[in-house]
Parts: sequence; C-alpha cells; structure tokens
Amino acid sequence: MSNLAVKHFQSLILCFCSVHSFLQSGSTEISDRLANVTQTISRILDGYDIRLRPNFGGEPLFVEMDLTIASFDAISEVNMDYTITMYLNQYWKDERLAFSHEKEILTLSGDFAEKIWVPDTFFANDKHSFLHDVTERNKLVRLAGDGSVTYGMRFTTTLACMMDLHYYPLDSQNCTVEIESYGYTVLDVVMSWKETPVRGVDEAELPQFTIIGYETNDRKEKLATGIYQRLSLSFKLQRNIGYFVFQTYLPSILIVMLSWVSFWINHEATSARVALGITTVLTMTTISTGVRSSLPRISYVKAIDIYLVMCFVFVFAALLEYAAVNYTYWGARAKKKSKKKETEDKRTICSSRTGSKASSPFPGSTDADIIELQDLRLSPLPSIRNRSGLVSTAGTPGSQAREQLQQDSAKFPPSFRICRAPVYGAHVKTPGLRYRGVRQQRPKVLHAIRRGASVLKASMPKIKDVNLIDKYSRIIFPVSFMLFNAVYWIFYVL
Repeated sequence: MSNLAVKHFQSLILCFCSVHSFLQSGSTEISDRLANVTQTISRILDGYDIRLRPNFGGEPLFVEMDLTIASFDAISEVNMDYTITMYLNQYWKDERLAFSHEKEILTLSGDFAEKIWVPDTFFANDKHSFLHDVTERNKLVRLAGDGSVTYGMRFTTTLACMMDLHYYPLDSQNCTVEIESYGYTVLDVVMSWKETPVRGVDEAELPQFTIIGYETNDRKEKLATGIYQRLSLSFKLQRNIGYFVFQTYLPSILIVMLSWVSFWINHEATSARVALGITTVLTMTTISTGVRSSLPRISYVKAIDIYLVMCFVFVFAALLEYAAVNYTYWGARAKKKSKKKETEDKRTICSSRTGSKASSPFPGSTDADIIELQDLRLSPLPSIRNRSGLVSTAGTPGSQAREQLQQDSAKFPPSFRICRAPVYGAHVKTPGLRYRGVRQQRPKVLHAIRRGASVLKASMPKIKDVNLIDKYSRIIFPVSFMLFNAVYWIFYVL
C-alpha cells in the first residue's frame, strides 16, 4: 500500500510540472508576440512623416468611404437644417505602414490616428458637429499587414438642408450629406463610395418624416483653390401629415363650421351672433399665429397658408353676413318710417299751399319760380328800378333801409324778391340776379361713382324678408367650403 501511494504522489507531481511548463511556454509566446507587435509598431513609426500623404509625388491616393446611420435626431424648418448621428468609416492603403505579408490585422486605439496620416475629410454643409467621447473618444484604427488602414469614428452633426416649403405640410424634402477633402485636390486624393455605401437607413425613424429612399453620387467641385472630389448622400424625406391634420386642419374645419351656427340664430339676437362671429375670427387668428411661429419668415405662400387664409375668409364672411342681415332689417324699418314721415310732410305742404294760393295776389306762382334780387337797382325792369323810395334808401341808416326794403318788398310781384339772407352761392361777390334752383357742379368722378352705385343698387334684388339671407347662407357657405376643400386636396395631394 505504501508503494502504491508513493507512485500516485509521483504521478501527481509529474502532471503538475507538465502543466506548469505548458503555461510557462504559453505566457512566453504571448509575451514574445506582444513584444513583437510593440517592436513592429515602433519600427513602422520610425521615420514616418505624418505631413506627407501616402504615395506622395505619385498617383493620387484613393480613399473609400461608407456611412452607417445611427439616428435622425431632429429636422428644423425654421433653421433649415437637420441633425444626424452616424458612423463614418474611411479606407485607404499606406505602404509605409506594411508590417507583414500575411492577412494579419491589428486593432489599435483611436489615439494611434494622431501618429499617422489621415484624410482631412470635412462636411461641406456642416453647421455644428462633435465627436462622442463617452466613455472614451469614439474612434477606431485597424491596420492590416499590407498597410491597409481602416479609420472610423462616431459623431453627431447638424447639416444645412435648404427646404422648399411651397407645399408645406404636404411636401417632401431632399436633405444631403456632402463629404469632401478640405486641402487635397483630385491630383492628390480621390474619394469614392464603397460597394455598400450606406447602412442603417431602413432602421432609422423620424417623428414627422418617412425616409422614402436615398441616393449616392460623386462629382467634382470646382472652387477657388482647385478641383475637389465631393461625395454626396441624398435622403428623400416625405412629411407625415397626421400631426397637422389633428393640430391645424381639423380645428380649422370645426371653427368654420361653428361660424355657420349663427345662420340658425334669430337675427334679432344681436349679442349672440356677434359674439359667435368674433370668437371664431379670433380663434382662426390664433391658429394662424401658432403655425407661423414654427416656420421661417419666407416670402412665398405655403399650402397651409392658403388653407388658413381661406378658412379665415369663410369665418369673416359669416360675420359680415350678419352685418348684411342686420343692415337690411333695420334699414327697411327706417325706410318705412322715413316714407311715412315724408307722406305726412307732403300732405302738410299741400294743405299749406292750398291756403296760400287763396291769399296770393299772383296765382299760379311757386317758390321755384321766384328770382332773388341782391340789388334792386340791377333789375331788368325799369319800373322796379324806379320804385319810389328805393333811391333814398341808399342814404338812410342800415336799420331804416332794411325796414324800408321789407315794406317795399310787398309791392313787388312774387316773381321777384329782395335777397336778405345768405344764399347758396355765398362765395360769389358780384351782386346781381341769381336763380335759387341753381347749384354748384359736382366733381365728375364723384358724380360717376354715385351714379354707378345707384345703378348697382337698382340692379340688386330687393329682399323683403331678411330671413332669406340666412336661408341662402345655410346652403351657399357649406357648399362653397366643400368645393374649396375638394380643389385644395386634389391639387396638393394627388
């Protein structure tokens, strides 16, 4: 038994020694590999000039790119831009960094990019960008044995997007990502897209837009400092109308329909109909102000502007409709009263004229036939000029002369009378004969306007019952609004 125990103990010692020797050999190999990689990196960086591009002085360097869309963060119509988070990967070959003929890849930290040459890529339509640095700077560098370099980064950028808002909010927009080399012309660096240029577009979501598709292209941009290669990625965005239906269109429709309620209210309920009309007008103004606050101050008319303006016109027309009803109703009553009063006045005048004709020494004369004399001495009749006492009135005092004229006026026939009061043509300084019925000539333009107004008034049908206006409005307003909506949605949607 003791010999057996000794043999087991010896076998355990041998196993432990073998395992220890294996682990020691493995750690030695790992340490040798790490030392080899460190030496390799130190060797390839020894004498490396970061200021010179690969293949300097020879053929242009080809740099390939691809993008991975992480998210669309925001799209602003006021600032005409959009914010996007994405991964940008750049691929090129630098023979100075080759370290092996095998397909071996070294993944290094992002700080290694500061020790080698990298393209000076920038976004031509960029407004503001930042590189994410939580928990470390989001950069990667992968170095292949043949000198191929993969350089990637994750960042958020705000890019300019000039939008055409003629059809807003029933519009679609094209927003682009413009990538270009800042300092290297096409003679030094040529950029191109990889076979799969963009990823992650199908998974990206926006609150107000739907990404219909995207398109990539490359072109040469001629600037003042040379010709540069520019890569462009264009997103086709279709705006979702659901938000605007519930926030703008549907409330506007209900407000317009609310203004039609006044057509069923009695026209004598002035306070109710006026309050309803003013409330709907102010509500439409508030909706329009809210819509304009979320849009830039552009000069052209948008689709939503047309709709809100027409809704405001319908609401305002409903308020004016009651003004027409009220004016027609009270105007008709005022006309009846004035006609009644005129009839009574005519009867009084006729009765007074009948009594005056009986006492008049000159029958058949009327007030319209009387000619006023401002000076009796200018009378065309010699018998009137030579009446006794007229010549002597010139030397009498003013009060006596007036009394004398009043006494003598009874001696003249009713066709002539002394002018003792201001007349219509008071600005005429020359004394003489003046006809009472003659008035100043009115301006031709004013006369034409009044004449046209009278013709228009005569051509308009006379409404005997004001309730007819409300009855017609109950049909005309809804039908007109339905026709407007049909034309509007067919034009902008189809």
